[in-house]
Amino acid sequence: MRTAALYVVFAILATAVNLGTQMLVELAVDAEWATVAAVLAGTLTGVIAKYVLDKRFIFKHETMNAAHGLRTFLLYGVMSGVTTLIFWGFEFGFDYLFGTDLARYTGAVIGLAIGYVAKYHLDKNVTFSGPREEPA
Repeated sequence: MRTAALYVVFAILATAVNLGTQMLVELAVDAEWATVAAVLAGTLTGVIAKYVLDKRFIFKHETMNAAHGLRTFLLYGVMSGVTTLIFWGFEFGFDYLFGTDLARYTGAVIGLAIGYVAKYHLDKNVTFSGPREEPA
């Protein structure tokens, strides 16, 4: 139960990092492409924050060397890419359907929640399931 509670707390924290980054980028960038830049920057910062927290506190995963660490992060990134499509679908879908920032952020929260449930199972069974190589 403690792991599930931590996972939810970390998902909320990463969501706050993501949306906070988006808001900051939109305040700083006054261009037609500001929303896309904001979503990309928010996604990147959210993924990095969640990786650090999940690796250490949820899966207690230790990498054997720098190459193993890089492979683990890249695999985490691939799994994040899969679930990011869910998140973006909701965020951009709500933006298209309703056309307001509130709707877009609401879609983002819904998409992130669904994505994080899927992400936990992918990470548990694929990303952090065990060592990927023999120690050097």
